[in-house]
Amino acid sequence: MSTIMLTSLIPTVRRAGRAALEVYSGDIEVRRKADCTPVTEADIAVDEIVVSALQKAYPAIPVVSEERVASLEAARGAHRFFLVDPIDGTKEFIRRTGEFTINIALVEGGVPVAGIVHAPALGRLFIAEPGANAEELCERDIRTALKVRPCGDDSDLVALASRFHDSAATRAFLRDHAIESCITAGSSLKFCVLAAGKADIYPRFGPTMEWDTAAGHAVLAAAGGEVVTADGQPLAYGKPGYRNPDFIASSPGARARCMGKSAGTGT
Repeated sequence: MSTIMLTSLIPTVRRAGRAALEVYSGDIEVRRKADCTPVTEADIAVDEIVVSALQKAYPAIPVVSEERVASLEAARGAHRFFLVDPIDGTKEFIRRTGEFTINIALVEGGVPVAGIVHAPALGRLFIAEPGANAEELCERDIRTALKVRPCGDDSDLVALASRFHDSAATRAFLRDHAIESCITAGSSLKFCVLAAGKADIYPRFGPTMEWDTAAGHAVLAAAGGEVVTADGQPLAYGKPGYRNPDFIASSPGARARCMGKSAGTGT
């Protein structure tokens, strides 16, 4: 079990959130990266704050950040590494929905064992430490424990879907499992909504990267949830190219109803 605790990074993450909000409140200049995805000054500012803090605090642990192409080789073959997404939900940021997040995850042996998800525009911060429960830090750092909600055979399932990445496969999944209630949300907040017991299942059929999901995955797992691939295997990290396959994030009960007996928590 890891002895690294992410609580010490909370002031850094909040400082990064304030830097993001300075850009968010002004004229947002959007550029396109080589892969045609958008990037803003906030991505770069947050990356500098967070990655610098991690490298200073844990110089022996590789840091992989979406905004640092050179870092993608840093964790090759590493048992332990950090995954950082400076601004997850750049489209949310540009459209000013408020549902963008700063993600930091600690991965060990392919498993996200700890994570921080901070939504600065919403004033919300979620954290999962190794071997501990997931929590949301509220005003004055009052901590609220998070737990996925039980899902009985007779209860109506509530699904989550991406606001800007809807797909025919997602709609088919909801139809095939008679899920009529679906709410939309942006970025890694979807994992935190599940962790807080406000929904049951998040099917994702479409491209995502490991830094998009690792921190939220850690929070959900610590709240009793799980993330598995479409064939029921735990979603693993440190894959070549850091690309995720299709996955299902859920409570164990929702997964059992939609996919059969659980193969594990993915933690």
